[in-house]
Amino acid sequence: MSDMNLESVAQLTRDLRRGATTLGRNEARFLVDSYYAMQKDRIADDNQDRALTDAGEPHAVIGWLADQHSTLEKQIAKALGAYADADPVGRWSQTIPGIGPIIAAGLLAHIDISKAPTVGNIWRFAGLDPTSTWSKGQKRPWNTKLKTLCWKMGESFVKVSGNKNDIYGQVYKARKEYEIARNEMGANAETAAQILTAKKFGKETDARKHLEGGKLPPAQLHARAKRYAVKLFLSHWHHVAFEVAYGTAPPKPYILNQEGHTHFLAPPNWE
Repeated sequence: MSDMNLESVAQLTRDLRRGATTLGRNEARFLVDSYYAMQKDRIADDNQDRALTDAGEPHAVIGWLADQHSTLEKQIAKALGAYADADPVGRWSQTIPGIGPIIAAGLLAHIDISKAPTVGNIWRFAGLDPTSTWSKGQKRPWNTKLKTLCWKMGESFVKVSGNKNDIYGQVYKARKEYEIARNEMGANAETAAQILTAKKFGKETDARKHLEGGKLPPAQLHARAKRYAVKLFLSHWHHVAFEVAYGTAPPKPYILNQEGHTHFLAPPNWE
């Protein structure tokens, strides 16, 4: 590629970043969706590329396609990074291990703080309120894309739990130990019975064996601990966003309730 072409690409990248700072929520949501679609395609291309390489078959076009998806994925990530960096809440989000520009931008794109006077509004919108149900024929009470984004966030917290600067991964680990202890004491017997009644399980599955023993399966304990960490982060996100929007802390700060102890946890990295 000539120096002129390289400069053209560099200029396009700079223009893209500047333009990204003025994205509307709809545009940002579209870019977040596009990023994950590109990522999925790129991973599929890479897998196909490796398979063809191992088989000794020609695959130049597949390799080229993988490169194109990778380039687009990186460009979208830069655009979303610029969008998140232009907002104080987006910048704060990225100080948290496990929260990168895509998740930071996605939260800004999906959550309107003017419609969330309390963090409970965000939890319900993200599908994290266990009392919120969806019946056939009714409008879904949560946003599926935000719910998926929160699931990805939980997975990210698990992955960074070994980071020395990690915060919410440690919350996940502590909560998982707590959930396991409660489960072993039989505290979930009623819930286990309800799940057995409501859902079908194969007779020989590990999940059924746990439930019949009055306990929740390990995968469910893992999911509970992740949700706990995500909900805590969202409470802190709400605190920061509320303070940025209104110049004061939320009227009802989040209270951590575990093992009978309650106390307020201030958002980390936020003065």
